[in-house]
Amino acid sequence: MFDFDQYLGFLAFLTILTIGFWLMIFLLTFVIPYWVGGSIIEMVKEKMEARKARREA
Repeated sequence: MFDFDQYLGFLAFLTILTIGFWLMIFLLTFVIPYWVGGSIIEMVKEKMEARKARREA
């Protein structure tokens, strides 16, 4: 059914596809929420500092 070269190509394709899938899952579950959470925390800190500066002035 498959020659050895075709079999190696198919395995390489599956390996690349699997690596891409797990990289996408890792990004969606860990990196993006970390980035969004950090952005929200920074935004809240900036607003609190602006309020504090307005009260002191």
